[in-house]
Amino acid sequence: MYPDLLIPLLTGLALALLALTLVVVRQPVSRRLAFRQVARRRTEAALVIGGSILGTAIVIGALVVGDTLNFSVRQEAYRTLGPVDERVVAPPGPTGLAATRRLAVLADDPDVDGVLSARTAQASAVSGAAGRTVAEPRVLAWQLDFDEASRFGSAGGDPGLDGPNPGPGRVVVNEPLARSLGVSAGDPVTLYLFGTPRTYRVERVVPEEGLAGVGLGGRLNRDVFLAPGALDSAARAAGTEPRPVTFVSNRGGVESGEDLTDRVTADIRQALGPLAGQTAVETPKHTVLRDARQAGDSLGALFLMIGSFSIIAGALLLVNIFVMLGEERKSQMGMVRAVGMKRSRLVASFTLEGAAYALLSALPGVAIGVAVGWGVSVVAAKIFEGWAVGGSSIRIAFAVTPTSVLNGLAMGLLIAFAAILATSVRISRFNIIAAIRDLPAVPGRRPRRRLLVISSALAVLCALAAVPAVARSRPDTTYLLPALALAFAAPALLRVLPRHTVTTLIAGAVLLWTLLAPVVRPRIFDTPSMSVYVVQGALAAFSAVVLVSDNQRTLLRPLRRLLRRPTEGGLAARLAVAYPLAKRFRTGATLVMYTLIMFVLVLLTEISGILRAGVDGVVADATAGYSLRLDYNAQVAGERLVADLRGGPSAARISAVTPLLNATGRATDPGRRDTRPLDAAVVGVPDGAITGITFRERLPGLGDDAAVWRALATDPRYVVLDGFFGSTGGPAGDYYDPGDTLTLTDPRTGRGERKVIAGVLSNGMVFYPGTGASSTTYPVVLGERATRELFGAQAQNASALVRTGPGVSPDALATRLQGQQLASSLVATPIESDIRRQFDSSTAFFRLMQGFLALGLGVGITGLGVVMVRAVRERRRTIGILRALGFRARTVQRSFLWESTFIALEGIVLGSLLGVLTTWLMYRNSAAFEGLEGGFPVEWTNIGGLAAATFAASLLATIGPARRAAAIRPALAVRVTQ
Repeated sequence: MYPDLLIPLLTGLALALLALTLVVVRQPVSRRLAFRQVARRRTEAALVIGGSILGTAIVIGALVVGDTLNFSVRQEAYRTLGPVDERVVAPPGPTGLAATRRLAVLADDPDVDGVLSARTAQASAVSGAAGRTVAEPRVLAWQLDFDEASRFGSAGGDPGLDGPNPGPGRVVVNEPLARSLGVSAGDPVTLYLFGTPRTYRVERVVPEEGLAGVGLGGRLNRDVFLAPGALDSAARAAGTEPRPVTFVSNRGGVESGEDLTDRVTADIRQALGPLAGQTAVETPKHTVLRDARQAGDSLGALFLMIGSFSIIAGALLLVNIFVMLGEERKSQMGMVRAVGMKRSRLVASFTLEGAAYALLSALPGVAIGVAVGWGVSVVAAKIFEGWAVGGSSIRIAFAVTPTSVLNGLAMGLLIAFAAILATSVRISRFNIIAAIRDLPAVPGRRPRRRLLVISSALAVLCALAAVPAVARSRPDTTYLLPALALAFAAPALLRVLPRHTVTTLIAGAVLLWTLLAPVVRPRIFDTPSMSVYVVQGALAAFSAVVLVSDNQRTLLRPLRRLLRRPTEGGLAARLAVAYPLAKRFRTGATLVMYTLIMFVLVLLTEISGILRAGVDGVVADATAGYSLRLDYNAQVAGERLVADLRGGPSAARISAVTPLLNATGRATDPGRRDTRPLDAAVVGVPDGAITGITFRERLPGLGDDAAVWRALATDPRYVVLDGFFGSTGGPAGDYYDPGDTLTLTDPRTGRGERKVIAGVLSNGMVFYPGTGASSTTYPVVLGERATRELFGAQAQNASALVRTGPGVSPDALATRLQGQQLASSLVATPIESDIRRQFDSSTAFFRLMQGFLALGLGVGITGLGVVMVRAVRERRRTIGILRALGFRARTVQRSFLWESTFIALEGIVLGSLLGVLTTWLMYRNSAAFEGLEGGFPVEWTNIGGLAAATFAASLLATIGPARRAAAIRPALAVRVTQ
């Protein structure tokens, strides 16, 4: 993923490694100091390396997930297209034959590797193999010359079809159809061609590759290839003709040929001449590869966003460790500075030590990251099956690219180097005499005049820049600029107010703004970018922790009686809170790690709960009482199928049938996110037939939902969309409103009309194609008259909505109708079951992200363990003195356990509260939750389980250090420092 970042990241890493190499070579004292510390503290070094490994693994895991999805979608180009770059679909009859003849001249085009003519028809199939009858209504029957197909495409390439043509009465089937029917070579199969059953014998089964997996837009194509002339003969017997299709292969390979799409498409239209307006020139290869890039980038960015919180936690772990190292070695650093060591060399020593930890974690981090990406891919494969439409879904195939591994490795190392360098510079600033004498740090003086002037100027600039950012609801800057303005104002406020007051006011104001920004500017979430969620979560966690850390004494007032008790427990409690109160920075850094991860885990848990609570409302909004969506072959069914449904054998089980007009169109994006036309599934609704499907937004003047449907019927200017039109990944936003316009075009004629959005559907799932169209095909709903006027003969009744009678099972009726209408290739989709299945898959996807984020929780728990391990070493003399004064080992152990309990519980509670509150504010104000009207449930059980598991893991990480502290021998601890 992100090939554009590879050179900048590698350049930055090379420069950083070059600087470190110069330090190693030119500063031997710094080198010896750094590497000696690494060798001496092996246990702590192992913990630090473990935390760094997890940080690197999270970055690489997220990028590998993106690689996997990108690769999986691109495999569609190999399975369902192979050498096919353009597809020209002509109408049956003389026009189609003339178009095929005109396209033959493309064989001499230098940009074209091959032209292949075929004939196709929608069909259905039945098999009695294995002793049971199996039907498949979604079949494409093809007639083409296998000899010409074997030469199609670039020389040396694999077109996917070769060998002899099937003989009379025989067919070749591809693997998806063979699996669906349970047939193999030699088995009989009955095909319904143009409504008439004909029995053939399977000559061979071919892999789903290239031409053997080709279709007309679906992800999964069940193909059957007939003998030359067999499809024409079946069509003549039915008094019709198959549809001519011409495949064009661009010069180059399966993917490289896509670069010539625009030029070859122009050549095709020129070759068609006056027939271009009556044929559809499609670019499926370009669409599939575009979808692959969008899907890979979107899912990779989503997991990288989730992983960003863990990466921040990992950086804080390094910062915390080096702050503790600086405090532990304060006397040593004072001495080396006193004997003449420059501050820059001290910084170099610390930076080298940290770089050693980061470099030692690099390769294990890569291995674990790849393994994490593989695990996520395995789980995601099952989830995507739940999102399948019409039996087709993205088939997840694990993949990892060197680009992603190098990007993740470089990113992880650069983040670690930057955190270590910044911390080293900070801890190298100290008073030499105070450090040698191990005196506590003196509270800082008032800010210097230069700092005051610069920070005040920056505060004013950020405040001024924040005004237009907030007014325009720019996602990241709406959060960042006001927060930065407040932070830069701190030096000026310290001139007139105490430090505690300033810290409390600024942290409180930043937290309040972070929580209320979605209320004030709800459109800040109308972006496919994930960065806004990282900024929001980080600001909320940091400001809340600063606010709590600076007011710990106030928060502990309710526990004063426990802390003042003259008992062993009271003494252990006082010791447990003494160090967190005294060492606010290290406590705050650990708290931020816990708060960040718990915040996101609880947020994901709450979103899952909202989805589960809202599914009933979504079903009601989406169906308006309809139980089934039917998709069928309009060429065979005609008007007969609707009449059969209303008066046939199943009529008693059906209370209403609403036929829908269908056409293929292109539409501009009303949200102005993309200048390219979008694929549209145009749906024409009969006048007055649909009035119960609801809208989340309506055009002013249209008082209710029924008024929108009436406007659609009476005014051809109006269309309705759903909230996901033009979405390419990321959270749904509010990018367009009623009154906005789009241009809807018939791709066959090139005729377009400007349309006005009359309403945005609460849920438009019933209008999505039920036969596995591209994930970037969006429904546009018009009135029946408007659809016929714009699309003419292309608009056909190819789908219908059905209401079942009282007590009738939609699933049972779907099976019954598919059997009765097999000749019409009818596919019946139970709407409610389909919606609930997709919601279940969405919930499972959130659980997958929670599992991925659990790695970050491991970083936080590791951080607490490292803090406690170093605390034992740091307090060795203090513990020895306490033990010499009569403190029992049990009291010391209890104080360490209670200290970790105090920190872990505070982080868990703070993260949980922020997660619930933030989700509630998003639920009330973000367009992503519109239509989910099941209320806001607080998932007490799941949150309690998360909190309990986190707390238990934190205690386990502290038991070892606590026992070591209790085992310290007073005489040795008092006499020696190490």
